[in-house]
Amino acid sequence: MIKRNIEQTFRDALKDSPAVFLNGARQSGKSTLVQAIIEDGYPAAYVTFDDVAMLSAAKSDPKSFLRSFEGPVALDEVQRVPELFLTIKSEVDRSRRAGRFILTGSANVLLLPKLAESLAGRVEILTLWPLSQGEIEGTKESFIDFLFAEAMARAKPQIVSRRKIIQRVTRGGYPEIFLREPDARRDTWYGSYINTILQRDVRDMAHIEGLTQLPRLLSMLATRVSQLLNVADVANSLTMPQTTLKRYLTLLETTYILQTVPAWSPNIGKRFIKSPKILVCDSGLLTYLLGGSAEYYEQQPVAFGPILENFLTMELVKQISWSKTRPQLFHFRSLRGHEVDLVLEDRRRRIVGIEVKTSGTVAQSDFKNLMVLSEIASRNFHRGVVLYTGSDVVPFGNNLFALPMSILWMKRT
Repeated sequence: MIKRNIEQTFRDALKDSPAVFLNGARQSGKSTLVQAIIEDGYPAAYVTFDDVAMLSAAKSDPKSFLRSFEGPVALDEVQRVPELFLTIKSEVDRSRRAGRFILTGSANVLLLPKLAESLAGRVEILTLWPLSQGEIEGTKESFIDFLFAEAMARAKPQIVSRRKIIQRVTRGGYPEIFLREPDARRDTWYGSYINTILQRDVRDMAHIEGLTQLPRLLSMLATRVSQLLNVADVANSLTMPQTTLKRYLTLLETTYILQTVPAWSPNIGKRFIKSPKILVCDSGLLTYLLGGSAEYYEQQPVAFGPILENFLTMELVKQISWSKTRPQLFHFRSLRGHEVDLVLEDRRRRIVGIEVKTSGTVAQSDFKNLMVLSEIASRNFHRGVVLYTGSDVVPFGNNLFALPMSILWMKRT
């Protein structure tokens, strides 16, 4: 089993929270992590609602079902039994014993209002994403905390060729993929994965008329990753009502197919009205949807740019979940069109800007948008970095650095 970097956070949550909900994409490794913790001595019974008998019993009499377990219980794919949530709420209110309920689900509970409301204040919610690059390498990344350190520590990142980076991106992070070496076998798995999500998980959450539109929508959105989401334009292109499109987008985000990155503004109120960027949650899935291969993207750096940004953004999303700093992630675009790919903001309002470049060299001009961000953020601007496919750490002025991409997953002592 590959060690997951969120494991210690998960174990800590079980020590003081009556219920811990482990969200994440289907096949990201939630069940494997929970079963490993139980096998390591955590005294919980394990139940999966992929078992038809268990599913039927829980739906027919939720209270009796839960009270049949004397000690802690792990309920896998619990979103399939929404009837349980009010009973879990009642049981937690009756006894707030730590670690009593371990819940896992392939739907983002925060985007399911009724379920989120019933567990408010009673559950700690964690997200398990597909494997990060550090988890694949056997390290626990600390790049987020590295960026927010008071001084930029010296680093000697491993040299990773552009070809190897492209291979990492097109491979993705679903654990199952590492058992399927030929690209054709991976494509078969991705095709089955998408069908399972659209035909089962989406149907479990909502009755969708015209479900055949979802694959087409997903393919179109894949061509627009790392761009601002223009709902009106997408709806017009698909001749789809905006209300229907927004519902579909929510379902795709709820099932961890899509992820959005909100806009940053020094005015917090304006962040809620600016357009987000759209991402596919796994870069391997993204390249499958686009029909590209590692060999193709080696020859097409322009086409690879948005995919690389998508990949690096999701790596940061994963690392935030176990970092000490726990910043929020944004993108930035000024009224005059200056754009910074990614903006991290911590609770002290310190700002770190990140630009992503596919090239192996960096020039002063690559920092112009970071300098605009620096002026707007003023005293809150902490650092600006350009991630590129070269091999050297290069300072470019006060708190501006060019960093090799491999620094994201390198081991630090």
